[in-house]
Amino acid sequence: MRILTAEEMREVDRRAIEEIGVPSMVLMENAAIGVADALAERFPRAETVAIFCGPGNNGGDGLALARHLDARGYRCRVYLVVRGSRPGGDAGAQLAILEQLGIAVEEIGPDADLGAVREACASAEVLVDALFGTGLTRPLEGHFAELAEWLGRAPAPCLAVDLPSGLDGSRAEVLGPHGRAELTVTFAAVKVAHVFAPAADAVGEVVVTDLGIPPWLVEEAPGNLHLLTGDELAACLAPRAAASHKGTYGHALVVGGSPGKAGAVIMAARAAVRGGAGLVTAAVPEPLLATVDGGSLESMTLPLPGESLTGAAVDAVLAAVGDIQAAAVGPGLGTAAATFDAVRLLVRELAIPIVLDADGLNAFAGRLADLAQRPAPTVLTPHPGEMGRLLGVACSEVQADRVAAARRAAREARAVVVLKGHRSLVAAADGEVFVNPTGNPGMASGGSGDVLTGLVAALLAQGYEPLAAAQLGVYLHGLAGDLALVDGAPEALAAEDLIAALPRAFAAVRAA
Repeated sequence: MRILTAEEMREVDRRAIEEIGVPSMVLMENAAIGVADALAERFPRAETVAIFCGPGNNGGDGLALARHLDARGYRCRVYLVVRGSRPGGDAGAQLAILEQLGIAVEEIGPDADLGAVREACASAEVLVDALFGTGLTRPLEGHFAELAEWLGRAPAPCLAVDLPSGLDGSRAEVLGPHGRAELTVTFAAVKVAHVFAPAADAVGEVVVTDLGIPPWLVEEAPGNLHLLTGDELAACLAPRAAASHKGTYGHALVVGGSPGKAGAVIMAARAAVRGGAGLVTAAVPEPLLATVDGGSLESMTLPLPGESLTGAAVDAVLAAVGDIQAAAVGPGLGTAAATFDAVRLLVRELAIPIVLDADGLNAFAGRLADLAQRPAPTVLTPHPGEMGRLLGVACSEVQADRVAAARRAAREARAVVVLKGHRSLVAAADGEVFVNPTGNPGMASGGSGDVLTGLVAALLAQGYEPLAAAQLGVYLHGLAGDLALVDGAPEALAAEDLIAALPRAFAAVRAA
């Protein structure tokens, strides 16, 4: 699903109106019907609705909504919030229709008694914020700001039309005073503010409704941000033939481990097994062999000389890759200088797709361009701190513009980059960025990243293209975390819970 800015959405509307000939009033009518349907589905017992309409087209959507709700039997209070003159254009036409029908519209100007308005709406079961939509670019002031903030904290649930008022649809940053919604109904595509915090923290559940314009108009809109969705990813999941065997689904290798960090390899190997790889081998220093063997029963082990990854260990790995389709390098490797030298040698020489994570990434701090010379595809899975080290910038700089950081890393490394965190990003070298909506704060615990590493390696081993493997991996990983969340207790979530929930996550995506 595309993620658009307000400007990109305006271009979609313009093309629908000017090039295809869809009247703007038809778009407004379709928007209102979509909101009415979403309201009825989300609040099935509601009978009384208070609708607050602004002076522009978002307010016009609200005025049209009032007529459709009235026709469906709802009791509506309709407020037109103005600064001076009444609305014109399509919004003015919608207001005239309400007046012709005898549906009362109360005007709220700068000097209105907002206390009396709030009291009059005390019995409303749903409040509708149709003051301003995605195109607002400056902070709300005066009675607009006061009303928007009240709508977000009133006892009755608030439904926002397109976006809670006071937010800019093109920005994650919050402009100033703004509303909050339990449900936001937007049109044709989600916008930046629906997806990225802190703005996204105010939108509640987001429903995308149809405007009656061709989907290809949205696909052709400028921009290269996308939201991962289960139904689209379901089409990527390859079916399994009845006559297949373990050799059909690839052999994944996990290279990692050092004293005290065997668990990282175990988590990655077990996730690779659950991720569908036909065979999984964990290549670990010989002293860790028994621990890893006992911790991951379905995988095999390859003993490496020494207590950590060295040049001799690299030779042992390279000698074994003949029947291996993909590798994960990094879980629990450690940060010794000799280990980093060995990692760089191994990554350079491995002519198979790899997932580089954890200390495997740290070996390339400030050396991203080295990865561009690899003979095979690379997937990088840094958290923000690791990303900062890769790019040679502070973690705070990465967090200030996560999309830009992911794009830069993917371009410089000529790799697929997964920037982990809330709303993990998958960036391709051509600048396309995909945002993952799954996952929860309970996944912020040791081992969770190792599970993702093993899962992506398994998908690569099965023959998925690197971008598809990363997209599927992050979505399934987050979904497994959501499915594993027990009784709403994120504190109790552990990495092993994610592995156990992966079968349900695969099933949910296949059924999407």
